Amino acid sequence: MNKYIAIMAGGIGSRFWPSSTTERPKQFLDILGVGKSLIRMTFERCLYLVPPENILIVTNKRYKQLVTEHLPELPEKNILCEPSMNNTAPCVAYTALHIQARDPHALFAVLPSDHVILKETEYIQVLRSAFDFAAQNQALVTLGIQPTRPDTGYGYIRYDAKPADKELNAYKVHEFKEKPNEETARKYVDSGEYLWNAGMFVWSVSTILEAFNRYNPDILHVLSEDMFCYNTPSEQSYIDQVYPGTHKISIDYAIMEKADNVFTIPADIGWSDLGTWNSLHAYLASGDTRIKIGQNIHLLDCDNVMVMSNNDKIIVIKGLKDYIVVDEDNALLIYPKSQEQEIKEVVSRL
Repeated sequence: MNKYIAIMAGGIGSRFWPSSTTERPKQFLDILGVGKSLIRMTFERCLYLVPPENILIVTNKRYKQLVTEHLPELPEKNILCEPSMNNTAPCVAYTALHIQARDPHALFAVLPSDHVILKETEYIQVLRSAFDFAAQNQALVTLGIQPTRPDTGYGYIRYDAKPADKELNAYKVHEFKEKPNEETARKYVDSGEYLWNAGMFVWSVSTILEAFNRYNPDILHVLSEDMFCYNTPSEQSYIDQVYPGTHKISIDYAIMEKADNVFTIPADIGWSDLGTWNSLHAYLASGDTRIKIGQNIHLLDCDNVMVMSNNDKIIVIKGLKDYIVVDEDNALLIYPKSQEQEIKEVVSRL
């Protein structure tokens, strides 16, 4: 069975404002200051598993040119463009139908474009195991991250204590839990029965399409009126016409929380979803909690702060504690770290 990887790259990343904007979302930013964007780093990891022609980028139409700029070796036909932002379930269904037209017996992984993986060797091995398990079973496989703290920003996966496949380290999933409060999160971690839900999946084309038919047939109905358009020059015009009519729902709600054939492979891969400025601060802070990203930043008597600048301005800050400071050419953010969840709402009001 041939393997494909679909990288989801259509989000706006509004919690990373003002660096991430609708014109240039965070997946296209060098948010870590390493000379590569997050989508570029994700793409390069995928090359250990499949050739470039088997990597698909699923993104909003407005970002097609950005994808081409960051991934010049990717065939243009491998950029699947959504005309509207309808969450991840329609995105996955569209991808499955496209791959089915190419190769009906294929396996494919669904990966976010903006996550950080420190342990790449372990990550590649876990994905190989997930592909193998999906090839041998009619299973929906999700990578579960071994929790390192009682984090309230992630969903959790409760899984069986005994492996369903000892060799591939795959476990039956009992249920998905939404983001808990701190006390509940601590109970989850202490019990040893839960993993973080990282939003990384592997399945066969036939298995995921069967799941849509069973648990959310409306999405497939909208996208399947013309099955012969996929992987042809008429695909984009058809998708432009019908895709906005799909239900806006995540793959977790639409399929994963309902299906009875979900399995997880626990993964210790040095993962961070970099969903917020706080998560970036936690990722970068090792010994020093005063994080500086950019040039000419001077912090005096500061503690637990992150200051980011993408210009040549000299920045001097004294006596600041527990704050995020982001200085862009057209916007300045100064916000308490403890209240950063409000940033998305603030951006929407702006």
